[in-house]
Amino acid sequence: MDHKIGVYICSGCGIGEALKVEGLKKLTNGEMKVPLCQIHPFLCEREGCQLIRDDIEKQGINTVVIAACSSRVNTDVFNFGPNVVLERVNLREHVVWSHEPNDEDTQMLAEDYIRMGITRCKKTDLPEANLVDITKSVLVVGGGLTGMAAALDVARAGYPVHLVEKKEKLGGWLNSQYKTFTPNPPYTKLIDADASTMIKDIEAEKLITVHLNSCTSAIKGAPGMFDVTVKNGKGDEEFRVGSIIMATGSKPYNPEKLDKLGYGKHPNVISSPDFEAMARQGAFKRPSDGQPVKNVVFIQCAGSRDPDHLPYCSSTCCINSLKQALYIREKDAEARAYIIYKDIRTPGHFEDFYRTVQENQGIFLTKGEIAAVQGSGENQVVVSVQKTLLGEDIDIAADLVVLATGMVPVSADGEALRATSDQLKKAESEGKQEEAQQAREKLSGLSEPILNLKYRQGPDLPQLKYGFPDSHFICFPYESRRTGIYPCGTVRKPMSEVECLNDASGAALKTIQCVEMISRGEAVHPRSGDLSYPDLYLSRCTQCKRCTEECPFGMYDEDEKGTPLPNITRCRRCGICMGSCPERIISFKNYSVDLIGSMVKCIEVPEEDEEKPRILGFICENDALPVLDMAGIYRLKYSSFIRFIPVRCLGSFNLVWIADALSKGVDGILLLGCKHGEDYQCHFIKGSELADYRMGKIQETLDRLVLESERIRILELSIDDYQRIPEIITDFVEKLETLGPNPYKGF
Repeated sequence: MDHKIGVYICSGCGIGEALKVEGLKKLTNGEMKVPLCQIHPFLCEREGCQLIRDDIEKQGINTVVIAACSSRVNTDVFNFGPNVVLERVNLREHVVWSHEPNDEDTQMLAEDYIRMGITRCKKTDLPEANLVDITKSVLVVGGGLTGMAAALDVARAGYPVHLVEKKEKLGGWLNSQYKTFTPNPPYTKLIDADASTMIKDIEAEKLITVHLNSCTSAIKGAPGMFDVTVKNGKGDEEFRVGSIIMATGSKPYNPEKLDKLGYGKHPNVISSPDFEAMARQGAFKRPSDGQPVKNVVFIQCAGSRDPDHLPYCSSTCCINSLKQALYIREKDAEARAYIIYKDIRTPGHFEDFYRTVQENQGIFLTKGEIAAVQGSGENQVVVSVQKTLLGEDIDIAADLVVLATGMVPVSADGEALRATSDQLKKAESEGKQEEAQQAREKLSGLSEPILNLKYRQGPDLPQLKYGFPDSHFICFPYESRRTGIYPCGTVRKPMSEVECLNDASGAALKTIQCVEMISRGEAVHPRSGDLSYPDLYLSRCTQCKRCTEECPFGMYDEDEKGTPLPNITRCRRCGICMGSCPERIISFKNYSVDLIGSMVKCIEVPEEDEEKPRILGFICENDALPVLDMAGIYRLKYSSFIRFIPVRCLGSFNLVWIADALSKGVDGILLLGCKHGEDYQCHFIKGSELADYRMGKIQETLDRLVLESERIRILELSIDDYQRIPEIITDFVEKLETLGPNPYKGF
């Protein structure tokens, strides 16, 4: 691209009072050889913007450098269309608001940011949209409440839908329920559970094609062009969709594992789904002798919030037990219900329903710990409860004990299924009959694979915690690690039927957004609208497979030799593959190893002044950059010796930049990224973790350069860690002072 650059320096917001802006203009015109540089008191106002637009129109400016406020603000104001390269140099938050005004070091800091901004523009080309022939139809896997609601929302928006249900009829979980809640608050009354109305709506919708008694046996391709194979009794059916909703729901936790609570030991100890089935049959009778039930004990968190079973809360167990307690009271005014809980949890408006149940004279609730569940000689079960709200231990003789079992997502079994199948094959080949039988029993309780993705990284949606498909509630709700595939309903997280309806609408909107953005060649979350994509110089590829293995989104497949095969519409534009490649053959038109390396090399490093070290900070644009902006907004002061370079993700950091910086004479390198681990906050899931792992291998480079490893530090930041910025930078500067200057200064 032939760049015609215009640099525009804003003197408002205190910039003109704290910096010599004429000096910045002189630097631009002289050293950086950009003839057009203008200073304006308020670039973000109409007159300032018009100044830039006039230069674009009349002077042919196609590359604009705005030295003013953070790139995270005024994005709508400084938008000059897709044919103009735009670079934002932050002189406000990162310079004048966080450093001493009219200071020599502050001025040098601003000058380096101007150098880096112009250098970045010179190395940037306009990305071109990767336009492919796509379809905008949607696949919904799962024909229960959530799946039907999602299918209807998508179809009513004008997009064709394929709805796949493994059973002979739609309805799913709703078909097993006796009563449910009204669709709108307040949730104080129960209504008959009925899927027929929604099923009729599905059947009447011309844009929905229903596949019953069917499952997805294979899904190939990428967003916009998923090739789906559906298997049913008639054979295989193939079609293409643009995006996918996974609404396969959940299943109850296996109560056979709860023998400590009497399940399997006494026939009158049943699970909450068993009790719901009784209600649908119209009579509550003791399984042991068929006599009417008068006293029922509901035991909450039966296996939930327990590290030996389900470590999480299933959210709806308390609501279900409150609902079922009303069943028995409505059936028999003389019957009594006892609910023993760890904590009653009724999210949202269901608190109103809890109050309604509390007012029922025949329902007794207490917090307590279950000490024992034992059968008696009269077809009854005695539940012993300790540490109750009454301040004493109690024994309750019940006709029926109902265990409120939690929900397990119908997605969690893919890895377990394959591992157990391998164990079975191995045990059978080695003649180990006992181990083989254990494997068979385990297999019988596992769900079949659902999506059967033909991805290099496996056929399932990767899981976040507890077997739920990846969908981080802070960073990317509704997203998964597979672009264009959106889990919703209880397969995504435990939720009530009311929440499932809202979740279905959210997933429907995401699938529509996905196909529309991909049709324009744009990336989806989190770099929404990004037109760039990775370009591979494959003639230098060594087939090391690091890009295919480390991409969190499964963007790459590979051929038999191990050569990466990109699927561009799967790409989230994080650049993690760029950071992983030792041969540096992966780049974007507006983000590359050479581009960032050139920015590193253009900063001014004092050759002999030991009192003025130079530090480079590479910061993630998702969490660390906002943290730094907030430090400036709060006028927190930190050393003016550090220069920050935002990167798409810390996982895109290429180790060659360390060699570039240290060879330049930079004294220290600070990497600031998102928190990683089990409760990660990385927008690209694994980026920060991979950067931390790679930094552990940097010793070889430092040994080659004969430098101390303490010159490089990597830290995690949360979005609210802005108050730590001065302390982090001060500590690092003090450490570098003890190490002394980089011996490469002056070379």
